[in-house]
Order: sequence, then structure tokens, then C-alpha cells
Amino acid sequence: MTRSQVLAREKRWSVRVALATLAGVVCLIASIIAIGDVRGEGSAEILRLADQHHSSVVLSTVLEIAGFILLIAPLVYLFRADQARSKKVRAQFIGIIVAAPLFLALSSGFNAAATSEAASEFVAGHASVTMTKKEALEKCHADLKDKEAKAFGEEFDSGPGATAMDRCVETKIADDTAENAIKAASVRDVGTGFGLAGRLGIAFALFYVCLWGMRTGLLTRFWGSLGIALGVAALLLLVQFTLIFFLYFGLLAAGWLPRGRPPAWAAGEAIPWPTPGEKAAAGLAGPSQESTADEELAELESETPPRKRKQRDTPSGPDDPADEEPSQ
Repeated sequence: MTRSQVLAREKRWSVRVALATLAGVVCLIASIIAIGDVRGEGSAEILRLADQHHSSVVLSTVLEIAGFILLIAPLVYLFRADQARSKKVRAQFIGIIVAAPLFLALSSGFNAAATSEAASEFVAGHASVTMTKKEALEKCHADLKDKEAKAFGEEFDSGPGATAMDRCVETKIADDTAENAIKAASVRDVGTGFGLAGRLGIAFALFYVCLWGMRTGLLTRFWGSLGIALGVAALLLLVQFTLIFFLYFGLLAAGWLPRGRPPAWAAGEAIPWPTPGEKAAAGLAGPSQESTADEELAELESETPPRKRKQRDTPSGPDDPADEEPSQ
């Protein structure tokens, strides 16, 4: 593509990509808020809440799937911009760029289905029980040693009629049963596989597009490095932290940042940032000879007094001694 075609394409899609990116960020944040009712300290409590708030689970899953799909737009947009400014960007990697958010979306769907299935089985009492009371009692005594008696009692406080140790045993057995229900869910392994592939893909996608974004001058060194770091964080089950970069890029794509976009966007070609070595060399070189000469000339002009202009063809007055005729 020619430079004018590249600029026309990026201008045509800039606002659309920005809106899609910001909408994706909003959807993912809203999905976290929607699932707020399904939060507990143990697997058993989580499954009970998931069964009670099934509609919240469904809503959160739909928002999360929509959010991940919308994030395809900024990744592809930045990848194409990198590719238009450097021939070294490999076109075949576009498949990974597109597949990574899709895998995360599929993982969200399968994980939600597995959670709903496990919650139904657990609440109905169909999940298998593998932990005995003796094993649970041993774990509770170990917890009591690690914690103070007061903290242990507050954690497993069940009111009158039961001791904290009895409540601890019941909780340990219930959590073990809930974990068995989760493991037995039919689509759990599928969701886990897509989730791992999605995290690896999004880490590679952010690393690649941000690296070339810095090299071509489309991203500043700070935001390019941050995007790479957030991609690595996605491998540690911290995919939500990548929203920081996507929020920034959404504003960047549309030119809504206070400082505008880096010059490479308007130029339609790569304008690499100077390396630290180049900056140091420029600082040691000092000002150019031309600018130094201009400064010296200005200084001389300011110090030199103005010259008197020579009068030409000015008639002399009668009292001017220069005009008196010599005496005979």
C-alpha cells in the first residue's frame, strides 16, 4: 500500500477501533462487577452462590465474551499499522493476533458452563465425597496450630450448638466435595485448555505489536514497554491488567490524548525513537555550528552602537561654516 492509502485506511478506521476498544474495556469491567454476588472464601460457598445467582453468572459471561471479541479490533489495527511501516513485521502472525482474544472468549463460555454444572450437582447432593471426617479433623488441627485460637474461632464461628472445630470439619468436607464437582464438570478441561491458549496468545500478541510499535514510533517507549509487561502478566492469570493498555490505546487510536499521537501516525512511515546512546551523543555534541554562529552574530549586533548615517545632498544653512566662500 502507498503512504496515502495507509493514512486513508487508518483514518477511516481510527474512531471505529477506538469505540470498539473502549466498549471492550467497559464490557470486561462490567463483567467483573456483575459477578460480584458470586464471591466466597471456599469452593463450596462459591458454588452455592453461583447456583443462587445463576442470572449474574450468565450476564457476566456474556459481557466477558463480548469484551474479549471487541479487543480483536485494537490488536489488528496496531498490527496493520506496524506492518505498513516496516517490512520486517511478519504477516502470518495475524492469525495469532485474532485467535488470542477468541480463545479467551471461548474459555469464558466453557468455564461458565462448567461452573453452572458443578453448582447444580453440588447443591443437589450428587457430587462425590472423598474426604473423611478424620482427614478433615487433621487439617483443622493444623489450621488451629497455624492460627491463634481467637482467629480460628472467628473464621469458623457457627453460633450456638456447634463448636468451631465441628464447623471447620464440615467446611473442609464441603469444600473438598465442591472441588470434586468442579473437576467432574464435562467441559472443564476444554475451558482450561482454551484459557491457557488464550493467555499465551494474548501475551505474544501484546509483545509483538508493542515491540514493533516502539520500533516504528507508533508507541512511546513507556507504553510499549508497559504493554509488553502486561502481556506477560496475562500468563499469570492477570488478564484484567491488560485493560490498562487497551484503555490507553483506545484514546490513542482516535487521537483523544492531550498530547496527541506520535509523529509516525501522521507521517505514514516509521519514525523510530532515538536510543539512549543517540540522546547522549546529541547532548555531548552540543549546539550546531550554524546555531552558534547565529547566537554570536546576535550578540555582536546588540553590543555594537548604531552608526550615524552620512547626509547626502543636504542644503547647508547660511550659518554653516562649510558653505562660506573663501575670502579673496
